[in-house]
This record gives sequence, C-alpha cells and structure tokens, in this order.
Amino acid sequence: MNLIYAFITSIVLLIPQQQGVPYSKLDVAFDQNNADAIVSCAKDKVLLNVLGKEGAYSKSQAVLVLKDFFNGKSGGSFNFTFKGNESSTGTFAIGSYVSGGAKYRITLHFKNAGDGFKIESITIEKD
Repeated sequence: MNLIYAFITSIVLLIPQQQGVPYSKLDVAFDQNNADAIVSCAKDKVLLNVLGKEGAYSKSQAVLVLKDFFNGKSGGSFNFTFKGNESSTGTFAIGSYVSGGAKYRITLHFKNAGDGFKIESITIEKD
C-alpha cells in the first residue's frame, strides 16, 4: 500500500502545476517602479493604455513605455483593490498607484497561457 501511495504522489508531483496570477510579484514590481519585472509577467505582445496613449507593444517596447510613466513618480505605493475570479480563459485585477499626491487606477487583464496567467493588457488612468 505504501508503494502505491508513493507512486501516485510522485506522479502528481511530476505533473506541471498551472501557476496562478502573479499578484505578489506585480505588487512588488509596481511598488519598486520596476517596469522590467511587470513586463516579465506579460505575453509577448501586450496592449498598453497609459494616460490615454494606447498601443500594442512588444515586451521591450512595453518596458520603455512603463519606464516613461514611472519617470518622476518614484517612491509611489501600489496595492490591488480588486482581484477577479480566475477562469480557464483569464481574469482581471484593479490596483491603485499613488505617487506625489496623484492617484492612478491600474487595470490588468490576464490571459491563461497554459503555463500560468500572463498580462494581456494594462490600462493606467488618472483617478
């Protein structure tokens, strides 16, 4: 019986586990104004709408757009205010970023990529 239990346990451990939404990684990345870490959680192409400027960007371009947003906004704080239910197709989350007395609403849409949830779009608007 112990042999069967050990066999089943080892098989379960070998099956790749789907990762959930990387909320904690994104929370830290926004707090640190780390555009590279944010974009590392994104699909190869990501839709960005930053203060009304919208476009589809590669990861390297998205990093530059986010760095431009964070320029002059260091020392800000971020927290998630809403996390949607994860489904087989995706989910979304809303956060608040405050820097220098200005408040921004950040909406993130995630797509289930099979190996975990990846950012499909980011919208940043003044709150």
